[in-house]
Amino acid sequence: MNKIFRTWWPLAASWLLMALELPALSAVTARLANPKINLAAYGGIVFPLALIIEAPIIMLLAASTALSKDWKSYLKLRKFMMITSGILSALHAAIAFTPLYFFVVEKIIGAPAEIVEPARVGLMIMLPWTWAIAYRRFNQGVLIRFGYSRSVGVGTMIRLGADALVLGFGYLQRGSIPGIVVATSAVAAGVTCEAIYVGFRVRPVLKKQLKPAPSVEPALTWRDFWIFYIPLALTSLMTLLTQPLVSSALSRMPRALDSLAVWPVLSGLLFSIRSPGVAYNEVVVALLDKPRSTRNLSRFAALLTTMTSAIVILITTTPLSKLWLQDVSALTPELTALAKTALWFGVFIPGANALQSWYQGAILQSKKTRGIPEAVAIFLVVTMTTFGIGIAWGKTPGLYIGVAGFSLGMIVQAGWLWYRSRPALQKTYARDLSLEGEE
Repeated sequence: MNKIFRTWWPLAASWLLMALELPALSAVTARLANPKINLAAYGGIVFPLALIIEAPIIMLLAASTALSKDWKSYLKLRKFMMITSGILSALHAAIAFTPLYFFVVEKIIGAPAEIVEPARVGLMIMLPWTWAIAYRRFNQGVLIRFGYSRSVGVGTMIRLGADALVLGFGYLQRGSIPGIVVATSAVAAGVTCEAIYVGFRVRPVLKKQLKPAPSVEPALTWRDFWIFYIPLALTSLMTLLTQPLVSSALSRMPRALDSLAVWPVLSGLLFSIRSPGVAYNEVVVALLDKPRSTRNLSRFAALLTTMTSAIVILITTTPLSKLWLQDVSALTPELTALAKTALWFGVFIPGANALQSWYQGAILQSKKTRGIPEAVAIFLVVTMTTFGIGIAWGKTPGLYIGVAGFSLGMIVQAGWLWYRSRPALQKTYARDLSLEGEE
């Protein structure tokens, strides 16, 4: 348990710090001119589109952690990272700087007219996002694989420091710079600074540990890589599709602009709480192949599930919700009331996320990753069905339907991952039992 904790806590701190980025952006944007429009533009268009564009490379962290065991494997993954991130950056530019933007935002998402132009400016500023995310996640995987998970947390602090500088400068201009410009400039600066730090930090690890590492037998081939990675890419693509789908659904339900404005604040809060569970995925990948690890990894997952669920219940049932939503995030009393009610529908989200990381990590460690995109597909079906019912009903604020659909989808996804991870976990339990018998 000590080894698990020492591997987990720097990653959890990193995810938590990263999760605080969205609430910080929302808090500053809410205090600048036209807060509702700028919050809706960022949370309803810019952030979802940026995420969906980067989807094919977001699982590089898990892939690099699992596969960067020798120099030849590292070079294969690096080549994939450079080519794919370049193509995706070109796609980002095509959407942000050409008329394709209006087709995506107006025709597909159906965003309110007030946020279309502000969001386009923000998406242009976010152009460095995809390449920076790909580069730093790839190299973070190497750091985790060789026992330097604390460096991941340092990189996140550098990212948040850059965020804070840009947000502080924008706030001091007293509204002369649009909130969407301040928010997206902060994000772009933050991820770029973090990528630069990780690039320098990984160099001695590559030179002193990865290059001299014994070659993996059999060697990683491109066929092996694609069999491993394509399900992961599909997973992230389907997962991040949820973001623009949420925006599209909220835009078609009652109180559309209010729901879009509150969504980034509420999702940021929930992501902060579930970030310790999100971080557990790489811990399982890195440690499940160690002797006698399965039982304690399972216990740790149960602790995370209980802890994160309890935090949501505590916030929901105490004045902490008003403190965060109104005093910190600067939502109006009307929007705060909407968010507090919606938070009840999200009570089970963080706990479900911790369980997902445990089961998904076991599947990743087995290198038979097909069950992961299956689980996400089920999540999407459940979530989109809930959204469709809400749109057809047309009498409930979209924010309530959005959080409820997300929560139900997460629970069902965790259930499917449990089912698909059983063969891998049975093998590791059997391995550990045999070792105990030998002793």
